[in-house]
Amino acid sequence: MAPDQQRNGGGTELGRFLRARRTQVSPQEVGLTLGPGLRRTPGLRREELATLAGISIDYYVRLERGKETRPSPSVVDALARALRLDEDEHGHLRNLAARAARYAPELPAPPSRTVRPHLKLLLETLRPNPAYVASRAMDLLATNPGGLALYAGIEEWPVKQRNLARYLFLHPAARDVFDDWENQIRFCVGSLRALAGTDPDAPDLAHLVGELLLKSPDFASLWERYDVRGRPFGHKVFHHPTVGTIRLSYQGMDLEGTPGQRLGVYVAEPETPDHDAMLLLDLTAPRPSAERSAERQG
Repeated sequence: MAPDQQRNGGGTELGRFLRARRTQVSPQEVGLTLGPGLRRTPGLRREELATLAGISIDYYVRLERGKETRPSPSVVDALARALRLDEDEHGHLRNLAARAARYAPELPAPPSRTVRPHLKLLLETLRPNPAYVASRAMDLLATNPGGLALYAGIEEWPVKQRNLARYLFLHPAARDVFDDWENQIRFCVGSLRALAGTDPDAPDLAHLVGELLLKSPDFASLWERYDVRGRPFGHKVFHHPTVGTIRLSYQGMDLEGTPGQRLGVYVAEPETPDHDAMLLLDLTAPRPSAERSAERQG
């Protein structure tokens, strides 16, 4: 790909994000008074956003169309304020602007899917806490027994098909398993959208997104919103068919030395019903032979 094509690709992603976020901010939210007549544009018009950000309409139009690819940090920050972006979205906008400004960005090597032996040992030592190692595109690369069993029914899928986003949107059990399924899918799409903004040509992401766009109207609707979210910790409530309702705290962590892989761990307060349920989950969780075979091949 030629350098000018690479620049335009980054600028287009920046422009798409700006356009999508602009349509989701109402004039009333930013203190604008609506004039008479119908508005054909949902959200803010280009000239309204440009005025709020203190830049010319011509400059903003060039940004949105991908013809201007070097906005200054002050312009990026002004647009973030005008669009009422939160911290995650603001950071994502900065990343998009930085990528658009690069003349010839380096193409990163595809992230490894091989889980190092000591990480597999770590997963075992974390028992009975459910834990897993996932790829940047949410493929489950390795789990301990509870980490797999927590997502009820996912063990029925072939090892290479086990993906947390695919589970949320396509597995028939997911809506019943998650207490707040709608929040879960929003955070899931927001995380994938953040990755798409900084590495839009990633083949692992493109394959997953393409599949979900075809098979899930819920995913397609959320994907077009360009929301960006990060959720490295918090609480999740599972309605598990084996151990009943269980409330767990969650923490996600990037793994040093293995770009693109993350460790996810669930914990429960000792001497609580949730901890007892977690113990039961670990004790009753099967370890499929298919998983052992896949590990030997990896």
